[in-house]
Amino acid sequence: MEKLWLQFPTIAAIAAIFWLATLTTLYYVKHGRREALIYIQTILGIVVLGIFIGALWHGLERPPLRTLGETRLWYSLFLPIIGLVTYARWHYKWFLAYSLGMAMLFLGINLMHPETYYKALMPALQSPWFVPHVVVYIFAYALLAASSLVALRELWQLYAGGKSNLQLADNLVYAGFALLTMGLLFGALWAKEAWGHYWTWDPKETWALLSWLVYLVYIHLRDNHQQSTKTALWILALAFVLLLICWFGINYLPSAQTSVHVYSS
Repeated sequence: MEKLWLQFPTIAAIAAIFWLATLTTLYYVKHGRREALIYIQTILGIVVLGIFIGALWHGLERPPLRTLGETRLWYSLFLPIIGLVTYARWHYKWFLAYSLGMAMLFLGINLMHPETYYKALMPALQSPWFVPHVVVYIFAYALLAASSLVALRELWQLYAGGKSNLQLADNLVYAGFALLTMGLLFGALWAKEAWGHYWTWDPKETWALLSWLVYLVYIHLRDNHQQSTKTALWILALAFVLLLICWFGINYLPSAQTSVHVYSS
């Protein structure tokens, strides 16, 4: 695994070069072949990183989803996919730029804090629910993080005297909330198999439920009080704080010292 990890700086550099080329094309190349170049360059970066994650999975003989460093690799893979799909649907250049920038940031963090990869998984992680639970959560977090950025942008426009458009934020939240719900259900099934209980009010479980409830409040507000735009945007912008606590902040809370989820640190 050390030999494979030594290739990561090269892989990260190649993916970053493709995505930087996308950003250059996005803002400095005029119409013509611009659209084709944007898709080709972004997809090539995704493919390069995807091949590395696949090789890592094969080398570890387990899914690379155990540590924060491993999950950052998946964020770097999923964010450009989300950005490209969103660009294809709505042509928001800034959103694709954000997605690629965040992906490169996560790659940079992994370069500065290299992982020590172990093949072994603790018994609780040797479950068929492990992979779907973590993957849907990573995808949900990526979508919901993006929705919070959209909320901040719309708040800025609102306070600057412009009009806000919550269509993109709503779509991101609906998709992210659906995945968040699936993640909770998969987690409950996993917990039942691993520890004998669907729900134990573990600190991680509690914060996951809190984050789920906040996004449910946002959806309720949007469905029943559409005129409360500013309130909805503030809820969405601040909701990501709960996600950050649930993702890695919980590891630093005193209550988490007895949590069965501390393996993720």
